Amino acid sequence: SFSQATSTASTKHTLTRPANTMGGKECNTNDLSFLIDLRSKYENQPTFIQAVEEMALNLLPLFEDATHGDLYKRSFLTLAEPERVISFRVPWEDDNGMIHYNRGWRVEFSSVLGPYKGGLRFHPTVNEDILKFLGFEQIFKNALTGLPMGGGKGGSDFDPKGKSDAEVRRFCQSFMTELYRYLGPNRDVPAGDIGVGGREIGFLLGEYKRIVNLHGVGVLTGKNILTGGSPLRPEATGYGLVYIAEIAMKDKLDRSLKGMRCAVSGSGNVAQYAAQKLMQLGAKVITMSDSNGVLVFDDGMTEKDWDTIIDCKQVKRGRLSSLDGEVSGRYVANETPWSVNVKYDFAFPCATQNELDEDGVALLIKNGVLGIFEGANLPTHTKGQDLIRENGKVIYIPGKASNAGGVGVSGLEMSQNAQHLTWTEEEVDEKLQSMMGNIYKQMQSAGKDDSLEAGANRAGFVKVAKAMKDLGFIW
Repeated sequence: SFSQATSTASTKHTLTRPANTMGGKECNTNDLSFLIDLRSKYENQPTFIQAVEEMALNLLPLFEDATHGDLYKRSFLTLAEPERVISFRVPWEDDNGMIHYNRGWRVEFSSVLGPYKGGLRFHPTVNEDILKFLGFEQIFKNALTGLPMGGGKGGSDFDPKGKSDAEVRRFCQSFMTELYRYLGPNRDVPAGDIGVGGREIGFLLGEYKRIVNLHGVGVLTGKNILTGGSPLRPEATGYGLVYIAEIAMKDKLDRSLKGMRCAVSGSGNVAQYAAQKLMQLGAKVITMSDSNGVLVFDDGMTEKDWDTIIDCKQVKRGRLSSLDGEVSGRYVANETPWSVNVKYDFAFPCATQNELDEDGVALLIKNGVLGIFEGANLPTHTKGQDLIRENGKVIYIPGKASNAGGVGVSGLEMSQNAQHLTWTEEEVDEKLQSMMGNIYKQMQSAGKDDSLEAGANRAGFVKVAKAMKDLGFIW
């Protein structure tokens, strides 16, 4: 029982982060000393440890609970260890006949609530640290959707940029030749992420079908409609992000998006469709960016601008710098939406982890930002998060809640595959809006005496912890 649990707290060492504030109350990270063994074991995985610590800070009231605190701590430590980490070699041949080797991974983090579920990322920065951080976050994000999905993440340090379609195809086929044996609709169902879009999912699915001779199986999500995909899956993360932001604005500020100046970072899938939905709801999209610079639309992006960016990124696979003079905005090299001194009402960081640093948050607050809604996973650096909490006035919804629409519609795609049917776009959009509304209600309820950030983390964690106890995984 909860009351019979023995404490696993350690007094060997204290965390190095300074005292923090959560919901206006000071929280000393010394209270997280029970994480010291985990930190020591994975000291070479700083991004993963950052994600673990930030989650733990929000869970402090649960860990300090007189009745269930010890069990919550042990649940957390159990969840912080992946059930399985798969690592493999990926050989592939370039167009000149040269053989190259990359590393592939699949981190099967938690199957407590269902099959492992989470994207595949192809990017040169991918390593076990990054994938563990992403997989850890995925556990709680998936829990918030209310769908039966566990958490996982995978990918490779392969860079699709600058590669021909044939080279990407050969890499994907080689990657799946190893990964296929670990997948299944009731075992592990990957999707896309950075560097893995519809093209890559198609190549991966084709190789899976060829190897296993099983067809119509929901073993990947984010598929093309013709091969079993769901309407609105490409749009779901960006649309869901805007839906939950709109709910928060109405609840906290009694405002709509109409006329609001919104900064969007990134120009990938999430950023593209967040920008589209923002414009559809009457907002002004002021920025989009990539790793080389930022486009600034002082009076807001137009639909024609958006179409031009989509053609650049989805068809030509180009850089935003090539659009200077072709869109109504101005291109600023080597800057981000968070470094240019432009006023925004709301910020939507949709690029990558830790993109929004302390200086960026300080500039946003100085310029009167009203809310920050994360489209990427952990895009706000630890020190930036501290500033948001200290300010106490800025609405802040972390990525595990605000970008859950993508994996939510992936779950709906799995349901459609299992039933061998396809829902209409309107049906999926209605379910997506309902899902984001339910996630917001969970945050409100679990964080009623604190913040939406704390509510998101606590609601997701408690669901998984209770299921672990039911399954006998902890006691």
